[in-house]
Amino acid sequence: MNSKQLIDIENQYGAHNYHPLDVVLSKGEGIWVTDLEGNKYLDFLSAYSSVNQGHCHPKIVKKMIEQAQKLTITSRAFRNDQLALLCKEVCEFTGMDMMLPMNSGAEAVETALKVARKWGYAKKGINLSDAEIIVCAGNFHGRTTTIVGFSTDELYKKYFGPYTPGFKIIPYGDIDALEKAITPNTAAFLVEPIQAEGGVLIPPEGYLKSCESVCKKNNVLLVLDEIQTGLGRTGKRFACDYENVVPDIFIMGKALSGGFYPVSAVATKKEVLGLFTPGEHGSTFGGNPLACAVAREALKVLQEEKLIDKSAELGAYFMDKLRTIQSKHIQTVRGKGLLIGVELKKEAGGARRFCEALQDEGLLCKETHEHVIRFAPPLVIEKADIDWAFERIKKVLENLD
Repeated sequence: MNSKQLIDIENQYGAHNYHPLDVVLSKGEGIWVTDLEGNKYLDFLSAYSSVNQGHCHPKIVKKMIEQAQKLTITSRAFRNDQLALLCKEVCEFTGMDMMLPMNSGAEAVETALKVARKWGYAKKGINLSDAEIIVCAGNFHGRTTTIVGFSTDELYKKYFGPYTPGFKIIPYGDIDALEKAITPNTAAFLVEPIQAEGGVLIPPEGYLKSCESVCKKNNVLLVLDEIQTGLGRTGKRFACDYENVVPDIFIMGKALSGGFYPVSAVATKKEVLGLFTPGEHGSTFGGNPLACAVAREALKVLQEEKLIDKSAELGAYFMDKLRTIQSKHIQTVRGKGLLIGVELKKEAGGARRFCEALQDEGLLCKETHEHVIRFAPPLVIEKADIDWAFERIKKVLENLD
């Protein structure tokens, strides 16, 4: 079958909850993906930062095959020989005491919300069912009914109520709003260090450090959603490292498996995650030996190949080049590491048409929040590849009417 036939089949039989570019990919290697007709594209989305280590990294492929031939799942009813080691390695990487593996990023967020509420009741002394969690406008933490209930995007939530109570929404990047929102019932503040899905929005310098201080002063847990921004994407281990912030809870996912398998995790100090008792939370697939073996290798690749440093170096280089583009359409260029957003003026007619034009030039990227083009290539990209991509980006942004 060709791409057109498969697109028609998907449109007929698949739910229409996405608006993908009309390219049908069948192969990936490093930064490159290939469609059914043999056309090659430079992947500038990295599956929303899931493939920081590049597509089909040979070391992770090898580890996945080895583990798949031994043991894939046990459930948490039994122990396996990979889980303990992944827990240890994630704790060493994050500096935390305990870790709980899950599957999707949304599951990890839900896990953090549950344990934060339990901490609020068991440790802070909040009356049962009165706990509040503060979140930010423009957030994106997942798609569960609880999570979309505290979204401020009507598209994500309009038809999916009634919503779970207990959440308070404040403006992003506003430390005064955080201080004013905190009450004796506040258990946690959940925030993204950079709102990637929101348009690569970066808060004012010093914001996260101030959040850390305010939360400590008020005995509130600081919960950082680093699912997209973590594991090297922004040029640091985690985006919060830019301000030397240590949260009470780390949420991570996506690149934790190098794009091979759904693996997410919540890492905290013992006094938080240690509150869970048997039966209070779980996942049949979470922590399975295949997932753990893959995640261990993905973490190893990230560190051994120095991809975090590479993201910082090449991200700065790429942003400097993007800022030289003379285009009537560009409002601003912003980002950290290899998480970059080019915001277009409203009169540009939306970012979608620019992404479609870039597809024709051999680059795959995606619009976010209508007017922003997000550039987030795998961290294994080289300087020459960025130069190649830049020429095409420059051409599209300067020449498209």
